[in-house]
Amino acid sequence: MERELSFHMNGGKGERSYANNSSLQRTIIRKTRSILEEAITRLYCNSSPNCMKVADLGCSVGPNTLFVTSNIIDIVDNASTCLNREPPTFQFYLNDLFGNDFNTIFKSLPDFYTRLLEDKGHKFGPCFINATPGSFYGRLFPSNSINLFHSSHSLHWLSQDPLLGSREAASLNKGNCHIVSTSPPAVYKAYLKQFQEDFKLFLKSRSEELVPGGAMVLLFLGRNETPRRNAFEVISLILNDMLLEGLIEEEKLDSFNIPMYDPTVQEIRHVIQEEGSFFLQRLEILILPWDEGINEGGDDSFLDGNIRAEYMAKTMRAIMEPLLSTKFDAEVINELFIRFQKKIVQLMEVEKLEFSMLVISMTKNA
Repeated sequence: MERELSFHMNGGKGERSYANNSSLQRTIIRKTRSILEEAITRLYCNSSPNCMKVADLGCSVGPNTLFVTSNIIDIVDNASTCLNREPPTFQFYLNDLFGNDFNTIFKSLPDFYTRLLEDKGHKFGPCFINATPGSFYGRLFPSNSINLFHSSHSLHWLSQDPLLGSREAASLNKGNCHIVSTSPPAVYKAYLKQFQEDFKLFLKSRSEELVPGGAMVLLFLGRNETPRRNAFEVISLILNDMLLEGLIEEEKLDSFNIPMYDPTVQEIRHVIQEEGSFFLQRLEILILPWDEGINEGGDDSFLDGNIRAEYMAKTMRAIMEPLLSTKFDAEVINELFIRFQKKIVQLMEVEKLEFSMLVISMTKNA
């Protein structure tokens, strides 16, 4: 429970909040809308439910949460019009861990409902939005109750520290808080094992909750054949530097590991096939720059390295600060992200900073 209360994005609407530093995630949601459209259109043509029950897993906080909700409503509305059907009632379940800032989402709902009414009119089906706190690594809903699951930027997070049960791996990765280029195979194996256990449980839980033929669209970090540096590795290396300089305690760093794993396409396929409840409709991988979304919809070619690095540092801080705060004080965290920004400027001069995003569409087997 302690981890579930501490693991969340920065809440509120302040300068460092996730709400104000999640343009990258929003841009990816927009870029992958066509796959969501395909999944919903297939689902709606085959079943046309009177009440469309949708769960957004790992919804976080900020405008992206209701952006996903709005996208799904638009897609179903278009499908209803094309098929000459009455639009369904909508029931949305917003899920995240208990520490998530659900209150900020609730406060934005009146404006969302007003815009929905202005856009769709009174003839549009009723829309109900609820919160469902809890871990998606386990059951959240009654059996055969959900039509569609959506999850964006969440499933690369593991249910727990993957090195907790492996003294060998923890000692071999001493001084690091994530997988780095020098990590031995035992560390990779510990992270992979935890991911496989978590993802298999996730699939089993969702298969029990989905109606027959129900759909699921997932977006999360992954890896392809080309080795790429990731931002979590940079954070680990900077914390190690700070340890060597005596700025943080060895005990604190040794007890801190970032519970994140970016699987390969092959690792994903293996778990899906082994669990056996889903038919894989699509599995694609997007290669994107670290500063994706820095100037949404505009020309970002004129932005210099310092501006880009600041954007990346703010994005990572909004994601990582609550987790870092469980071990390190504000002074350490401030210094970490000052160094992170400077390090990014240096890295951009010598290499192309990119990351891989997996986009997965599945349907529940009959």
